[in-house]
Amino acid sequence: MRRIVLSIMFIIFVSFFSVGQELIWHTDMKKASEIAIRESKPVLMFFTGSDWCGWCKRLQKEVFQTQDFESWAKDNVVLMELDFPRRTAQEQSVKVQNYQLQQIFNVRGYPTVFFVNPEKKADGKMNLNSLGKTGYVRGGAQEWLTVANNFIQK
Repeated sequence: MRRIVLSIMFIIFVSFFSVGQELIWHTDMKKASEIAIRESKPVLMFFTGSDWCGWCKRLQKEVFQTQDFESWAKDNVVLMELDFPRRTAQEQSVKVQNYQLQQIFNVRGYPTVFFVNPEKKADGKMNLNSLGKTGYVRGGAQEWLTVANNFIQK
């Protein structure tokens, strides 16, 4: 009986610990910008077609779903996903926001990743200062993170 209780407690602890470690990908640019300003971090804006774009899925698998990226992202950026799905339903407000940002940043292909520093203006509006952009980078997480670090460490 004691072993069962200890096993259950261990499973609960491991589940709680792993849930607490997951990355948060925001879908509201205003909220992501406010967090970035508060934490003095840039926003990583990931333009993707989650349910149809093969290169987007490859970037996620080879980079965004790795432990190296998770550790790096927690310390360096606020994550923002701007999704353009074909088969997955999306709230209208998210569609409008994503389309507007796609037009502002002149995104023509997927995946595209922009690094921006948000700045709140005196009139309350948000300005997104671009630090640079990338997409899929051959070579896995470490190669991609080298490129990303070049943008955020300027």
